[in-house]
Amino acid sequence: MAGWTTLVQAETLSVGLARPDVVVLDCRFDLADNNAGENAWMQAHVPGARYAHLDRDLSGPLQASKGRHPWPDAAEFRERLGRWGISPQTQVVAYDADSGAFAARAWFLLRALGHEKVAVLDGGWKRWTALGLPVDNKVPVPISAKYHAEFDARRILDADQVAEALQAGELLVDARAPARFRGEEERLDRVAGHVPGAVNRPLTDNLADGRFKSPGQLAEEFRALLHGSPANQLIAMCGSGVTACHHLLAMERAGMPGARLFAPSWSGWISDPARPVATGE
Repeated sequence: MAGWTTLVQAETLSVGLARPDVVVLDCRFDLADNNAGENAWMQAHVPGARYAHLDRDLSGPLQASKGRHPWPDAAEFRERLGRWGISPQTQVVAYDADSGAFAARAWFLLRALGHEKVAVLDGGWKRWTALGLPVDNKVPVPISAKYHAEFDARRILDADQVAEALQAGELLVDARAPARFRGEEERLDRVAGHVPGAVNRPLTDNLADGRFKSPGQLAEEFRALLHGSPANQLIAMCGSGVTACHHLLAMERAGMPGARLFAPSWSGWISDPARPVATGE
């Protein structure tokens, strides 16, 4: 498999920017201010980076049962890829402010289409600028490309499928902060708590000093969670199916591909008041 497929380091990308097949996506976003990321991109970004807005570009239209950031329609997402000049042969690099929480959503959208050459910039914008690497504020000239692919439906689950998977003994891992998982605080969704049977692993557990842990360390930690089960028995979730993708990226970095996403996540689960809710550990 050629190209960067999980992470790329800032030093490597700074050299690779000259390659004609590289397209960079700036995925910076702030859930408290939906315009903050795009405004930051307009002020300065990695040279040549296109802006990928979480609501507008990396999600579909709002539907209660599909959560706050619905999984997009394949045809609509392919059209966005074409606008960004991304074809199946393109090397894509996504970044956000630092942790990769939003960039991982772009990564998994492409991975679910079967796109191999897509990676997240390790350490994001924070590390890029800390190293003094080039930035600009030029809006890239639109480039048209064609993309033909469908999402792999086996890796994208809804609430009913997750309930069945839990009954079958599969593992549901919630990437939210512990206080939200326990139901002690909730600023984004109308109900606090978690899906009964889920376990909590905050996405920050994938990081050390702002960058992803080594493949070996991640593999050890996820194997401990799985208790001997294969990687495809793990389902990642979060508040709306965005930051859960961080776990899917971390597992692929660890050499454990095949985990799945509960796309509507917590905000979709609670759209039906008949579904059970748990609090505490």
